[in-house]
Amino acid sequence: DYMTDLLAAKLKELPRAPGVYFHKDASGEIIYVGKAAILKNRVRQYFQSTRDMDVKTRALVEEIADVDWLETDSELDALFLESEMVKRYMPRFNIL
Repeated sequence: DYMTDLLAAKLKELPRAPGVYFHKDASGEIIYVGKAAILKNRVRQYFQSTRDMDVKTRALVEEIADVDWLETDSELDALFLESEMVKRYMPRFNIL
């Protein structure tokens, strides 16, 4: 398994709140921005079985070395924040 101890520890801290998450590669570059109604559930899905994932998602998961997130007050706020963050960081997996 390619999940680091740091990543495993962070996944345990994920809140049951809406928000935006940032997947980062080993160099710290943001490679994907996503939104979630419940951060804990959504982000952890990436690290379950890769069997049902499409090729793009599997490639993303293989590069994830770190994850950060910002909580929001609502799913709608998460939607707007995600849009802003994608424009700001232009992560390559959002643009593919």
